[in-house]
This record gives sequence, structure tokens and C-alpha cells, in this order.
Amino acid sequence: MHDFGIRRALESVRLVYRPRETNLCPGCGQSHWMIGRMTAECAHCGTALPLHAGASGGHSALSSRAANGSSPLAA
Repeated sequence: MHDFGIRRALESVRLVYRPRETNLCPGCGQSHWMIGRMTAECAHCGTALPLHAGASGGHSALSSRAANGSSPLAA
């Protein structure tokens, strides 16, 4: 009976883009990436990897500082 890859997904290592580490593309072996919000795409072959869950960073309008009203937004 075919398991549609479920067993393989549970047993194998998941490929993700990890910031501050050397990430080699599983498709072509290169290490140049274009980083987006949710994925990193290989600049050579276009293979996309999801970003590691801890990869979120930077500032947003929803940060705790903006919620306190201590820094007004420019109009």
C-alpha cells in the first residue's frame, strides 16, 4: 500500500534555510540565496526552501514598542 510520502516525511530530515549558517542548495549545491519572508530561493536553480522557524527577525509595526505608543508613526 502506498503511503503518499507520509512515512518518508516523518523519518527524514527536513530541509530548511537556516540563517547564519552555510546553506547548500539540495538541487545544485550552490550557496547563493534570495531570502524572502517565508522562503529562501537558490539564485542559481530556483530551488525554494522554507525558512527555519527561528528565522523571523527585524522590526514591524506590530512590535511591543509600537503598541505602547512610545514612538508615533510618521504620516
